[in-house]
Amino acid sequence: MKEKLAMGGEFLLTDAVNYHVFSPEDFSSEQRQIAETTEEFMRKEVLPDLDRIESQDFDLVLEKMRACADLGLFLVDIPEDFGGLELDKATSMLLAEKMAPAGSFSITYCGQTGIGSLPLVYYGTIPQKEQYLGKLTSGEWIGAYCLTEPDCGSDPLSARATAVLTEDGRHYILNGVKQFITNAAFADLFTVFAKIDGKLFSSFLVERSFEGVSVGPEEQKMGLKGSSTAQVLLQDVRVPVENLLGEAGKGHKIAFNVLNIGRLKLAATTTGVAKSAFAEASAYAGERKQFGRPIGDFGAIREKLADLAAATFASESVVYRVAGLLDDRIASLDRSAADYLDQYQKAIEEYAGECAIAKVFCSEVLAHVVDEVLQIHGGYGYIRDYPAERYYRDERINRIFEGTNEINRILIPTLLLRRAESGRLDLRGKVEEAKARAGAEKVQEVGGKPFDLEFSVLANLKQLFLVILGEVSKAGEAQELMLALADMAIGIFALESTVMRARKVYQAASDEKKDLLEAVVKVTTFERAGRFYLAAIRCGAYALKEDSLKPLQQEIARLSAYPAGGLLEAKQLLAETSTKSGKYIF
Repeated sequence: MKEKLAMGGEFLLTDAVNYHVFSPEDFSSEQRQIAETTEEFMRKEVLPDLDRIESQDFDLVLEKMRACADLGLFLVDIPEDFGGLELDKATSMLLAEKMAPAGSFSITYCGQTGIGSLPLVYYGTIPQKEQYLGKLTSGEWIGAYCLTEPDCGSDPLSARATAVLTEDGRHYILNGVKQFITNAAFADLFTVFAKIDGKLFSSFLVERSFEGVSVGPEEQKMGLKGSSTAQVLLQDVRVPVENLLGEAGKGHKIAFNVLNIGRLKLAATTTGVAKSAFAEASAYAGERKQFGRPIGDFGAIREKLADLAAATFASESVVYRVAGLLDDRIASLDRSAADYLDQYQKAIEEYAGECAIAKVFCSEVLAHVVDEVLQIHGGYGYIRDYPAERYYRDERINRIFEGTNEINRILIPTLLLRRAESGRLDLRGKVEEAKARAGAEKVQEVGGKPFDLEFSVLANLKQLFLVILGEVSKAGEAQELMLALADMAIGIFALESTVMRARKVYQAASDEKKDLLEAVVKVTTFERAGRFYLAAIRCGAYALKEDSLKPLQQEIARLSAYPAGGLLEAKQLLAETSTKSGKYIF
């Protein structure tokens, strides 16, 4: 663990060169064994029955879920005191990644082990945990999370569901409708959010057997057809006061902190799907022939494969960097302290911005991957006999799950500005330093350590981000500006995660692996610098008048430039290696 823990958002203000990041190369033998066990289970027990799962054979789904429980796959995030394994977040993300290729089933699984269980784990009383956790971890019961309502999705605090205390003080009477509830058809325990007396946003543990609880018909979805999604209806449901989860009026803490982990777990899931979909495309490109040659020999296909390989590497780097940040901070806590769980939640909340970045970036990488995977398959990609068609349909919801990508984008700069206002981050000082350096010749170090040029580009992008932030800060917090600022921050984090990981593993790598690392860094830097340029230009154009915009645009062009010599050769190497292996090559 680093001596000094990184603060949330600090990556935008500090030099990346000397920082350590956790990456897949750091997995322990125990973590690798868990990954192998999960992959084997998926390959033998779930994927062969995927058609039946997709047809909503929920009895089979429950059978497979209980098989997961028998393997201990529900125990990763559960405290040891309640029979769990209480493993780190990196392991939890790895397991989610390995479950991901099963599509609908992985959503059912993540609904159980994530938002279906974690509110109870983090905020439940000891009696509540004793009553319910064992049932959830054994697979006897399935959990579901009821936050969204028909009229409130992105704004959960505007919920209309109500809870009224009975005159004898022994029950709350819950009324309301919850929308798009994962696992609704077969869930036994619902974490329900409602306002006490229409004012205090709170959370309750509601059993399916409570009178007045009912579930609507299955939604007919575009994708993830094998998962259950339905309304949960509450009509005068009597919930014992002992089933209030956490404190009255503090439901927002439960909702948002659980969503932070949910966002990171979704990022891990989308990364797992990206790897699986990429494997389909690279294998197909090596086998499918046109004009007497495998289509993987053609530059138009090679470029797609190279871009997808690089994007997936970046996605993977982001997920495990954030998991490592969480694990480092959690590991620094005193487990024997009376307020350990409170401190645990604060540790998660510290990286709310990074979790949002991971969710947005990785879900959009997957969107790009599945689109190109279908394109590589041509007409066959549009046919249900080929996995590309399912990957394409299933992907779309990920940019809506766990808060839309627009809401998450707005959250990223909002958190940064709030922390600056509170004095936790010296944002104003860093902006002034960046302004003072504006116009100075940028330094591009070459010929030293691996990836010095790319680290220099990163430093330039960070300086540019701060300069632009200073220029546009007087324009207010229009959503259009916040979205553009978020795109710049996301690009910096993704590029930095990629380059830091590559440098860390470079020295011990084989010559062949070094060539691949150099290629993936070059492709990623070219892509991210280009996207950063567009976001920066957009941000400046939104906020500034023509007379002050022109010099800023010149500075943007100068500082976001990346001399990507050898880019074609780098892409050809990634593509050729991918088609030969028929899988994700990292």
